[in-house]
Amino acid sequence: MYNPYPTLDSSLLVSPQQYQSGYDHHCQVGDRLSSTLPQSQPGRTIYVGNIPPDIPVEEVLSHVRGGPLESVKLLPEKSCIFVSFLDGNSANSFYYEASTKKITVRGHDLKFGWGKPSPVPNNILVAVQSGATRNVYLGSLGGSITEEYIREELSVYGPIDSIRIIKDKNIGFVHFLSIANAIRCVAALQSDSKWAGKRVNYGKDRCSQPIKFPRSNGVSTRNMTHPGYSGSLSGIPYTPYSNPPLHDYDGHAQPPSFIGAVYNRTIYLGNIHPETTCEDICNVIRGGILHQIRFLAEKHIAFVSFIDSVAAIYFYNLASFVGVMVKNRRLKVGWGKSTPLPPAVAVAVQSGATRNVYIGNIDDSVTEGRLKQDFSVFGEIELVNTLKDKNCAFVNFTNILSAVKAIDGIRSNSHYANFRINYGKDRCGNPARAFRNVKEWENTTGLSSFNHGEGFLECGSLYDQMLQGHTRGIYQSH
Repeated sequence: MYNPYPTLDSSLLVSPQQYQSGYDHHCQVGDRLSSTLPQSQPGRTIYVGNIPPDIPVEEVLSHVRGGPLESVKLLPEKSCIFVSFLDGNSANSFYYEASTKKITVRGHDLKFGWGKPSPVPNNILVAVQSGATRNVYLGSLGGSITEEYIREELSVYGPIDSIRIIKDKNIGFVHFLSIANAIRCVAALQSDSKWAGKRVNYGKDRCSQPIKFPRSNGVSTRNMTHPGYSGSLSGIPYTPYSNPPLHDYDGHAQPPSFIGAVYNRTIYLGNIHPETTCEDICNVIRGGILHQIRFLAEKHIAFVSFIDSVAAIYFYNLASFVGVMVKNRRLKVGWGKSTPLPPAVAVAVQSGATRNVYIGNIDDSVTEGRLKQDFSVFGEIELVNTLKDKNCAFVNFTNILSAVKAIDGIRSNSHYANFRINYGKDRCGNPARAFRNVKEWENTTGLSSFNHGEGFLECGSLYDQMLQGHTRGIYQSH
């Protein structure tokens, strides 16, 4: 199978030298692309190197800002750490700042690069929706409580970044090196008799301080060009995590900001063919399971909300730089309004929910028409299909909560009493298709793999590596 995207190095540590120019070290890209290439790798993990062994991690993290952290991995034998933010926007903001100004700790210049991309664990996403951070807040502390006592008591839950006690307010803050450890700590202390009468909760991550970027003379966000073409926002080069214009449900563009919508999960799709169905759109969405899809046929636009913001970023990059086509039309892509994942959805996903309902052990009485009639009471249906040879059927809703209601509600229908009811796999979570050869790719897309003007970059380029595993050419739906 032809794969125009080379495999990304599987090792966690990526050599920081390859980031000095902002381009992939395997390919020299022409000057004509120098203003359009993203200046960073995708993901949320930053490599911080050249850390002397006698410098505690607390001092290094005092220079990290831009957004809350999910975890920090220490590799003292390699004189480095890996800092994983909760989202790519925050990581990209910090990487930009660290790349454009020298950060020194005790006379040592820190080195920065990108770590291996990885999604935030689902259990952490659920906890974050409920307010979890890596910072544990302690209230109603007595005057006898010391930093040493807190460190001794709480270090059993995991490595600690920093401890701060404010004596005059009888409160303290304990930053762990991961949200997971903070969650364990909060759960344990709230049920520990030794901490009865004391307040235990989550505080603000000290690394979440926003980064303010200078505005270049004569540049305003209103004059920002579309990503994939030369131009910048407030003098900052476009990256996979800078925000293109946000679109509301009327399809109107809204002024963006560089930091933009943290945790943005929603993709705007425009230029949709009048005969397109919601099924057609879902057939070309790949890379992550969906929370919901809202198709406004009369406006020829759609809003696709992923569960995971990282999946949304990957699909956005695919649609922007490679292309997604439905009925021979290349879809326009942008960002929708940023909204947090509803807690009910997060809990459902943690339990295995998808927007697809599986019905097993069916008989000849189960038809697509019958399924549409019986399941439409639970919400809008995107697709129903039956596999008679396997005695099963699938009902795909446009919203994952509709599937949750269907799973609970259909069991009260006696007709389905003897059938197996469960969640099926969301096909939008599948990886992208691969083409057998270069010619098939070029014939399908109508584009040259080495020379066209819509942002696709040569093989071996930085963007090739960014998209590996998530794109295998343009998607088509006929």
